[in-house]
Amino acid sequence: MICYNCGCRLSEHDFCTGCGADVGLYKKILSMSNRLYNDGLEKATVRDLSGAIVSLRQSLKLNKNNIDARNLLGLVYFEMGETVSALSEWVISKNLRPKKNIADDYIDMIQTNQARLDAINQTIKKYNQALLYCYQDSLDLAVIQLKKVLSYNPKYVHAHQLLALLYINSEEWEKAQKELLKCIQIDTNNTTTLRYLKEVEHMLMPEEAVKNMPKKKTAAEDVVRYQSGNETIIQPVNMKEPKGVSSLLNLGIGVIIGVAIACFLILPGQIQSAKADINKELRVVSEQSDAKTATIDELEQKVQNLMDDKSSLEEELATYQGSSGAMKTTDGLMMAVNAYLENPEDIETIATYLEAIEDEEPAVGETSQEKSESFMTLYHKLLELLGTKLVDYYYNAGYESYRGENYEEAIPNLERAYRYDNTKVEALFYLGNSYHRNGDDDKAKETYALVMDYFPDTEFANKSETYLAEINNAE
Repeated sequence: MICYNCGCRLSEHDFCTGCGADVGLYKKILSMSNRLYNDGLEKATVRDLSGAIVSLRQSLKLNKNNIDARNLLGLVYFEMGETVSALSEWVISKNLRPKKNIADDYIDMIQTNQARLDAINQTIKKYNQALLYCYQDSLDLAVIQLKKVLSYNPKYVHAHQLLALLYINSEEWEKAQKELLKCIQIDTNNTTTLRYLKEVEHMLMPEEAVKNMPKKKTAAEDVVRYQSGNETIIQPVNMKEPKGVSSLLNLGIGVIIGVAIACFLILPGQIQSAKADINKELRVVSEQSDAKTATIDELEQKVQNLMDDKSSLEEELATYQGSSGAMKTTDGLMMAVNAYLENPEDIETIATYLEAIEDEEPAVGETSQEKSESFMTLYHKLLELLGTKLVDYYYNAGYESYRGENYEEAIPNLERAYRYDNTKVEALFYLGNSYHRNGDDDKAKETYALVMDYFPDTEFANKSETYLAEINNAE
């Protein structure tokens, strides 16, 4: 154990030999935490997962730094299908002990397996959808979703319990018992599972039926004994004397009367009842069909109305926007200005809005014919206020991508850095290198030529001349 005050290793004494702090109660708390961890481990080995969770949680309440208890709690959650809870415990464990922690292996086991990760996501989505169906009283759809959940994760105890509860609601006792037995195999002492199973077994074999079952008579009860002098007479109680032809005749008459009653009284009523049930089902089906037809017609009308509204809105948008897309450009500038007013240091957000209008920027040496004078004044004023922050933002982003050999991202950022500051020779030079290493030698040669023309007496010009010669020799 380590002293909570100075970090010194504790001895058998109730005080720290390093700083003298009283650690008696501290030792008892850690000892109780370890005892609860051992209790949780014993319960987990016999698949009492619910009891193990209770013990391990109590252990972590006493000592949140008990890494073994936290890792075991994650394993118990994972075994019950609670993958998200398991990952939460393992991530906390990794943060508490970054090195030599088996939680790293558990996390990698899940995150590196894309198929398992997708299955976990599908399990969570479909289980939540099943709960939503239950709230909406669409129980058949909830059963279908839960079956899909269990196909992805057969050990998901909550899904088994919810499916069993739906079977109980529909009085499908055998199916409910099957799902609950699967829960018992995963978690042998889950209180909810045992409560559901008790109700199901009660319905499958009611206690009243067992109590009311006729008792078998013993041989002693089937006879009558009486004394005649010195002799004991034993006579069977159920012994009947044969009655001969009259008994057979009565039996035949009874059979004939029973058949006649069935044919003339019972059978017509049953036929009539069956016809009434069929007609009732036909009416229900017909009403459902009419309701669905009306719903379909209503939805088709709504779709047509929405399509008409969409067309009118598109026409209205085209009227406001014009052929050149000026409204989009103006909105982009307004949002960039608003972002600058709210937080001048948020260069990334401002740059994002300016990128939305950069396609409308006029080329070098040309003037814009579509933007108003007030628009251009505001645009250049914003660039003046930003100063070198915008240039540094794009140059740093482009240079990082260039060093990471991600030339597709480096090229546009370096282009923007040089566009906003045409004296930034390093942005132009690394832009040429990005073109060259990305396979666009024509653009690379043009860029190297610009470096040599605009910055002739610099180190970048000498390097550009060397690279340009290499490209020309390679061709």
